[in-house]
Amino acid sequence: MKQILTGGLPEPGQPFTWGVKSGDMVYTNHGPVQQDGSILQAGIEEQAELTIQNLKAVLAEAGGTLDHVLQVQIFLIEGEDMKTVDQVYRRHFAAPYPNRATVVVKELVAPGMRIEMMATADLTA
Repeated sequence: MKQILTGGLPEPGQPFTWGVKSGDMVYTNHGPVQQDGSILQAGIEEQAELTIQNLKAVLAEAGGTLDHVLQVQIFLIEGEDMKTVDQVYRRHFAAPYPNRATVVVKELVAPGMRIEMMATADLTA
């Protein structure tokens, strides 16, 4: 049976959930969404920080931490943001790091959003 996770985030305006737990697996997707549901209009460092904080909140609700993350997929609108995102990422994730892919895309759905992050976690890992 799947469990819907919110991490205390507001109800999304689109048809998706912030996280789903099935057994010991957690599937999440996050961006720089603030408590009021708006996108943080800031630079990539601040947006990456909030995105990871949102991920941590959903993992905590599931009983996990970033140490349980197996894979991360990052979507950026500017390739030059990768260096800064890596700096923020290293502040939160410890080696050995999860498997990761980063893709530069033309745009993200929400105006002003510079980063989106998907993560898969195994709570037994």
